[in-house]
This record gives sequence, structure tokens and C-alpha cells, in this order.
Amino acid sequence: MFVFNERSLRQHLQEGGQFSVFWFSLGAPALIELAVTAGPDAIVVDAQHGLWDRHSLEHAVAATGGKVPLLVRTMDGTKGAISTALDAGAVGVIAPLIETAEEARHVVEAARFPPHGARSGGGVRPLASDFAAYYAAANMHTLVGVMIETMAGVANAEAIAAVEGVDLVLIGTGDLAISLGTFPAADPRHEEACNTVLAACRKAGVACGIFTPHAEAAARRAAQGYSLTVVANDIDVVSRGFANAQSTFRRGEAEA
Repeated sequence: MFVFNERSLRQHLQEGGQFSVFWFSLGAPALIELAVTAGPDAIVVDAQHGLWDRHSLEHAVAATGGKVPLLVRTMDGTKGAISTALDAGAVGVIAPLIETAEEARHVVEAARFPPHGARSGGGVRPLASDFAAYYAAANMHTLVGVMIETMAGVANAEAIAAVEGVDLVLIGTGDLAISLGTFPAADPRHEEACNTVLAACRKAGVACGIFTPHAEAAARRAAQGYSLTVVANDIDVVSRGFANAQSTFRRGEAEA
């Protein structure tokens, strides 16, 4: 059930690769199972703002069928939240609201087994398989991401990106706009902040991702050099699908 192979997602990023993701908040593993058939590069389960609990997270990993790597945006950067995600079978974590290098180091430490970190050994999936093999693969391939979403995070972007063991810095565009006071209007300050984080990541040789609201924005950001972009999220896909169906029906009624 673990997508730890000879060319893991972490290695792909370290080699300068890009990948796009589907983002899930509704807590429905069945939606992930359907989405996997579309062939995304990876799945992100949002355990911070989404409706996921420990049980549904386990089912989310199973819903990928081992075909697509699954990452978890954790509730926070604590050891417990990170351990829960990785024990469920995620191949990586993305910790939200990181503002300092010290906070980023704590995330890395929580995601790695000793001697590289302080992760506790356990979890139904890791123990049900060959745990010795899992232990070796996890320390080598687990992807560790941190989110910059505030003015403080942007100010410390170079220090955060330079933390050893950080594989990905993801810009949380919504919270960043709120922190900057630019939400909901477009504002040059927001783009300037994003560029600051991207430049910091390039200087450190670390992948930089950005949350994007739809496929068109994802394509634009990928062309700008961002390593991770969000092609679709389940809230918008489901709500727009229902809205479009109802609109089509109403038009048909009017024409009948």
C-alpha cells in the first residue's frame, strides 16, 4: 500500500521534477477512489481544514489502491499529527502555518525515524507489513513539506527553505492573502510575497509548490517553475458538477 519505490516522489522533487495533485477535504475515500482513475501525480488529503479523522484517513490511503502516492496536510506541525498521517500510510506530510526555521526543524524531526529524527515506530499498516523494510524505506523516501502562509513565514522563507530535511515548501495562497490584508482582492503584494518564497526555495535548492484553485491556474504556475500545483479540489469539483447539472436541467425545462 506504500508507494515507496525506486523513484519516489521525494526523489522526483530532489531531481527537479514537478507534479500536480488533486486536493481532498470532504472526508470521502470513495471520491479518492474515483479520482485515481483520472491519473493524478499525487493525492493530498487536507486533515487541517477537511473532514478527515483517523479512521477515514486509513480508508483514504486504501482508496488509492497503491497506484498514486498520497500526502497529508496535517492538522499542525506536532509529532502526533505527523505520526498519525504517516502511520496511516501516507508517503509524506505537509505541515501548515510554518513561520520559523525552528518550527520547520521540528516537522522534519517528527517525520523521520531515529537516528535522523524522533518518529515513533508503529501504525497498523507499517506493522502489518515488513516493518524493517518499511523503516528503511520511510527514512529514505518520506517527503517532508512545510507551508508558508503568513507574512512572518515569508520574512523567514530563506531560513525555512534552508532547513536540512525539508523537501518542499508549499505556499498557502489563501491564508497568505489574509495575512497580507489583500484578501479577497488581487493585489501586487501577494504576488511579490509568492515570488519571495519561490526565490528563497531556488536559492536553497528546495522544491516550491503553490496552492492553485483550478487547472488553468495550476498550468500557469507550473510554467513559472513551481514544483507542486493543485489541478482540482473535491469541494469545487462536486459543487460545480451539481450546479452545472441543475443549470442544464433548468435550461432544458425552459426550452421544453
